[in-house]
Amino acid sequence: MKSLGGKIPCFFLLILLGTGLWPGQTMAQSSAIAPVRGEVTEAGKATPLPGAVLRWLFDAPDADAPAITTTADDKGRFMLIRPARAASRLVVQALGYAPDTIAVPATGAPYLRVALKAGQELSEVTVTARGPAYSAITPANVQVISSRDLTKSACCNLAESFETNASVEVTTSDAVSGAKQIQLLGLDGSYSLLTVDNQPALRGLAAPYRLGYLAGPWIDNIEIIKGTGSVVNGYEAISGQVNVKLKEPEKTDQLLFNIYANDLGKFDVNLNTSARISPKWSTVLLLHTDHLGNRVDRNGDKFLDLPLATQFNAFNKWKYLSGNGFVSEVGLGALRETRQGGQLDFRNTGTEAFTQSYGTTQATTRYTGYAKTSYTWPSRPFQSLGLLLSGTNHDFTSRYSYGYQSYHTDHDPNLPPYFVTNRTSRSYDGTQRTGLATLLFQSAIGNTAHVYRTGLSFLYDDYDERLRDGRTYVTDTPADIDTREHRTRRELVPGAFAEYTYQNSRNLTLVAGLRADHHNLYGWQVTPRLNLKYDVLKNTVLRLATGSGFRVANPIADNAAMLASAREFVISPNLRPEKAWNLGGSATQYFTVLHRPATFVVDYYHTEFQNQVVADMYTSPSLIEIGNLQAGGRSYARSLQGELQIEPLKGLQVKGAYKYLDVRTTYDNILLPKPLTPTHRAFVNLGYASAFDKWRVDFTVQWFGERSVAHVSDSHSHGSGQEYVPTIAPRYGLFNTQITRAFKRLEVYVGVENLTNYRQPDPIEGAATPFGPNFDAAMVWGPVYGRLTYAGLRYRIE
Repeated sequence: MKSLGGKIPCFFLLILLGTGLWPGQTMAQSSAIAPVRGEVTEAGKATPLPGAVLRWLFDAPDADAPAITTTADDKGRFMLIRPARAASRLVVQALGYAPDTIAVPATGAPYLRVALKAGQELSEVTVTARGPAYSAITPANVQVISSRDLTKSACCNLAESFETNASVEVTTSDAVSGAKQIQLLGLDGSYSLLTVDNQPALRGLAAPYRLGYLAGPWIDNIEIIKGTGSVVNGYEAISGQVNVKLKEPEKTDQLLFNIYANDLGKFDVNLNTSARISPKWSTVLLLHTDHLGNRVDRNGDKFLDLPLATQFNAFNKWKYLSGNGFVSEVGLGALRETRQGGQLDFRNTGTEAFTQSYGTTQATTRYTGYAKTSYTWPSRPFQSLGLLLSGTNHDFTSRYSYGYQSYHTDHDPNLPPYFVTNRTSRSYDGTQRTGLATLLFQSAIGNTAHVYRTGLSFLYDDYDERLRDGRTYVTDTPADIDTREHRTRRELVPGAFAEYTYQNSRNLTLVAGLRADHHNLYGWQVTPRLNLKYDVLKNTVLRLATGSGFRVANPIADNAAMLASAREFVISPNLRPEKAWNLGGSATQYFTVLHRPATFVVDYYHTEFQNQVVADMYTSPSLIEIGNLQAGGRSYARSLQGELQIEPLKGLQVKGAYKYLDVRTTYDNILLPKPLTPTHRAFVNLGYASAFDKWRVDFTVQWFGERSVAHVSDSHSHGSGQEYVPTIAPRYGLFNTQITRAFKRLEVYVGVENLTNYRQPDPIEGAATPFGPNFDAAMVWGPVYGRLTYAGLRYRIE
């Protein structure tokens, strides 16, 4: 194969579609090919040693210099950048093996093979330092929430995993269903790609409740990637990517049992168990259930503060490591969840009969499965070929009681008159079947300073949705009713991608990618992306990211919170795909405070939509009008964040952040703030751990600035394009704390969320008349149920 100066092989110029990253490490990590690479094995057996730790050894250590380390992956492979000053020796350590020191050539990009000998029984090891949350290696702006960070709060599911993080906001969708949504760079979660083990997951119709479908104890760590990221992971990421890494069969505890309960009456039970069946085979079984059967109404509006809910969730992984380059993994998952919300005296009869009380019900059944296989050339460890197959079946039903007057003739000038019954039931049911196949090849051009990845994939999405609201217009025909209520869509998307990574072994990393996808409904879609990292100084890192994103909106699922209101959905029949460009960057400074590591990060991102499916809740009080961005209109999001992490005292970690958001969209020819998005947000987290981690105390403060809301009682009472000032919600703060006591195998924790018992005064507008035209439970900007006290325990066998 020729060097960069010669011709690049023609197949590299193909633009191939791919989703997910297999084989290899995470998206950001695999894109940054370090100048020193290699593999760690067991001497005499050539068995990979995953988790081996490698660090540079300096002749004259600098106490102020951060340690440069890395960890071998599940195949024993590693990559490690060179420090800014000279270093020629590498220390390699693995639990249960004798450490070794390896001489490294001073120039070039060598590939090292390290064989460690089995050592004697080791004494207790005490961890005295933690890796930085912001990666210094990856070309993309990546923040990692570690497994330790996940224990700083209750973390019953993915929604609660971001409570001690400033980059991602978690919001309550509505005051009836209890669903949670994330925001990244000021945009809703539908614009950030959610992946599980770097494979797209929980997409489409699963979006409204997806943060509750991953149990916290299942998660090993979470990577938050700002910007469009890599083309390898798909075309849907517009604001960024949230990658959830689940427990690995060969690395996780043999047993982890977690139980949690709070003063609302909810409990969660989790059981993780793994087994190393042989040196080549391992498996992990992840089980979860939660239940809330207590009817709670703390704010006195006669509505449940949280829905009654029960979930059963299971996931099983099997992994095979051949030892000679082949790796295979299969996984199966199943979920069943039911929810019931609404007024205190509402009872689900299981029929379509009308009731005197307002209520909601949801039931979800979900099955997932995947198979991964990869091969790495033994003589060319940088070269690999992987195949991924996955499938999902997601099925749900939901009911929302509501009502109107019997007959309207002038309810809204935008719609013809219609008849409705005095009380009726809105229903929303759907099924999504998804299949994904990806073939991925990775290799180098000449040497590992020039690496490329290329691949083919095929995406199959089959959607079947039906939204009934009991309205029948005077001019309706049966075909009109079916067209309005029934939505089907089948997407067939073959495509290709190619991505090139260059690293000069000193201070520059560039990742350029391009993909082309042929959508059966919308034709060819081309997605370019670029990530650039430049180390200005040894502790100063600058990053730049730009690229485009593309997604097909699901107008009802994306706005499912509005189902808990009296508004009627009016959906344009000619919706176009959403397209946007994202441009931004970050500056990271690593330094020391009192001889302890500290980090300061500032980043800015601008997202500009070429087209967006806009849900207009401002213009009409009785409608949610969903259509394409107006011709000549704008929709954009600007995000500026600064964050400081320091350790002023041994064992005390302090994180503080401020974020400014400017998110606006054109509604009725007026550029207005997006509803429910705060302009300002501040965050402080204090975490203290005593010697040997016997005691851990965490305290978190979150402050939210003012935000606009769009109540059903508010509307544009003026001509199109004239000045309009939305209603503004007040600023407020939340205080959370948790104390953990650790024993040899047992951890006991207690905590309080929302210490000051702050609540939104009226989270449900029109709660006294839920069958009237002013009912709206979707304008939630603050806590609904106030203070929450909880306790739990974790028992593990390593």
